[in-house]
Amino acid sequence: MKKFETIFEEGDHSWAVIARDPEKPGYLIDTNEYVIRSGDQIMLTDPGGMEIFPVVFATLGQHINPDHIRYIFASHQDPDIISSLNLWLEVKPEIKCYLSWLWNTFVPHFGGDNNTFIDIDDKGMDISLGNIKLRAVPAHYLHSSGNFHLYDPVAKILFTGDVGAALLPEGESNELYVSDFQEHIRFMEGFHRRWMGSNEARRNWCNTVANMDIDMICPQHGSIFRGPDVERFITWFSELQVGIY
Repeated sequence: MKKFETIFEEGDHSWAVIARDPEKPGYLIDTNEYVIRSGDQIMLTDPGGMEIFPVVFATLGQHINPDHIRYIFASHQDPDIISSLNLWLEVKPEIKCYLSWLWNTFVPHFGGDNNTFIDIDDKGMDISLGNIKLRAVPAHYLHSSGNFHLYDPVAKILFTGDVGAALLPEGESNELYVSDFQEHIRFMEGFHRRWMGSNEARRNWCNTVANMDIDMICPQHGSIFRGPDVERFITWFSELQVGIY
């Protein structure tokens, strides 16, 4: 069973992570799914693949009413991000999915139709959820050509998809938060060098987020960066040469 943990809560506004599953099959990459609630509206970010849908749904159902799910935010098109879409639509057909316009004819292969998707322009957009306004932040070519991160200016959380991801070996670490940044680099470096395709895009992203008020960086794989580790990660990533075969 996946672990459900609240990482921010203030009044009727909260973030939670559905974290790594120690019982998952070894042939699947492990993922984090995030849940944002404002009032009676809920958004799921990168809700995962179809293979893990039963575990994610069972974990989620212990803590929230699935009928309150209004939106899905898909950072990009990968199957570990959004191949469970059709199963979520079976739960609630009215769910809308925010997604780069670039993938609006690709992701429907996983489910949905013209009424399901809300296109995000390349420059990003504001997204209303209950009483708060989120921001889709461009992160193109990191690692997808149509890629967005999601920023919550109230919680000061930046959800970053594959940026900041770490591939943690089985049994090596179950920590929800990074505890030793220097040690954590060995789980990130190879992934970022290969999967992040553009040094220019990397520089642009680092310059953008360095000027944002961020308490937590929440990637889709691995552990969460918080406090001083947010700046440590941005500095480390800004100096890393990527797109290397």
